[in-house]
Amino acid sequence: MSLAERDHNVIWHPYTQMKTAALPIPIVRGEGALLYAEDGKTYIDAVASWWVNLHGHAHSYIAQKVADQLQTLEHVIFAGFTHPAAITFAERLIQILPTGQSRIFYSDNGSTAVEVALKMAIQYWQNKGIPKRKIIAFRNSYHGDTFGAMAVSARSAFTAPFWSYLFEVCFIDVPIPGHEEETIKQLEAYAHASDVAAFIYEPLVLGTAGMVMYTPQVLDQLLSICQQHDILTIADEVMTGFGRTGRTFASDYQQLKPDMVTMSKGLTGGTMALGATSCNEKIYEAFLSDDKHKTLFHGHSYTGNPVACAAGLASMDLLLQEETQQHITHISQRHTAFAEQLKSMPKVVEVRQQGTILAVEFEADGTSYFNKLGDTLYSFALEQGVILRPLGNIIYVIPPYCITDAQLDQVYQTIRGMQELITGNRYFEPPQQTTLHD
Repeated sequence: MSLAERDHNVIWHPYTQMKTAALPIPIVRGEGALLYAEDGKTYIDAVASWWVNLHGHAHSYIAQKVADQLQTLEHVIFAGFTHPAAITFAERLIQILPTGQSRIFYSDNGSTAVEVALKMAIQYWQNKGIPKRKIIAFRNSYHGDTFGAMAVSARSAFTAPFWSYLFEVCFIDVPIPGHEEETIKQLEAYAHASDVAAFIYEPLVLGTAGMVMYTPQVLDQLLSICQQHDILTIADEVMTGFGRTGRTFASDYQQLKPDMVTMSKGLTGGTMALGATSCNEKIYEAFLSDDKHKTLFHGHSYTGNPVACAAGLASMDLLLQEETQQHITHISQRHTAFAEQLKSMPKVVEVRQQGTILAVEFEADGTSYFNKLGDTLYSFALEQGVILRPLGNIIYVIPPYCITDAQLDQVYQTIRGMQELITGNRYFEPPQQTTLHD
């Protein structure tokens, strides 16, 4: 029995309609930007395995640091205890985070990091005796799949079964170029109310919305309004953090800084699960009290896991190396040059780029996540040996920083092939899906 068949018998995959989906591709090894399948085929991981992988697969330096930690301490309860890896990682995170962040709260992933931030924001006001409960968020945003994170995310097919369970959120439009004033007015209207606790946002790039981008300047204006009305700000840097936008954090492009930052994905270089929420001292001090009811009652069994912290420290070592920074700059420059080539091509609606993130929006009948064009483009890319996971009619590239020029050329050539496919200048017959339901 093949790995795919064994998988089918026991596993339920994320974001997958298991009845109609093709059998998954079994990956048996990874190295650099490449993934090796059971059948011997090689794939370029152009989406960094859901945006998590920074330095390439099976990186020897990270692996060695993880192995060393496993020989010393694999885990310890984090309530009433601590350990060197968590302390050192928190100290080093604070050094590279946007100015003003002073405390680190560990969790398990991006969604739980957002849950922590929301609970901090809401309880901050409760601890101060001020009745503020409402949250402002961008329309079409995505912050995770747990309930609080779903509540501040777009109301969509992904959250539809749970709408009645989600708390009310004040949604404002994304301030894309040419529409900044509308968003500013919407935020000002909500901000004048006295019951807004926080504004949560994906800085500069909304990932799942289709890599929708906006400028640091308008975000500064939005944060200024929040500061004027004493509204806490939460930067969801789960996707944009650790170099993805060209700087260490997307918030580094701004003059004004958030009160809280959520992190995951690249936090460990894609090695293992870990989440973190940072906050400034103002928020932390609101929980300091002789009254135990003002405690932040939140935690996870694996909070501050030493092995994950060791992976995070190793990834940070690599991220801050001059060589890695040069790779980030080089990828960003190559994306910029390729974007210019694409802009004048037929069937290309828009090309968006911020640092190492490149998105290409193609013309399609309907533009939802469920657009059938996405399935065709996905299959086409796999045939070319490239993993590109479309968001409907939008293709995006977020590669590991170690990707070579030859590999980037192959990714770009695949996207050119997609454009030719859509315009009818290239014939492609999608491979027959292999399922176990026929």
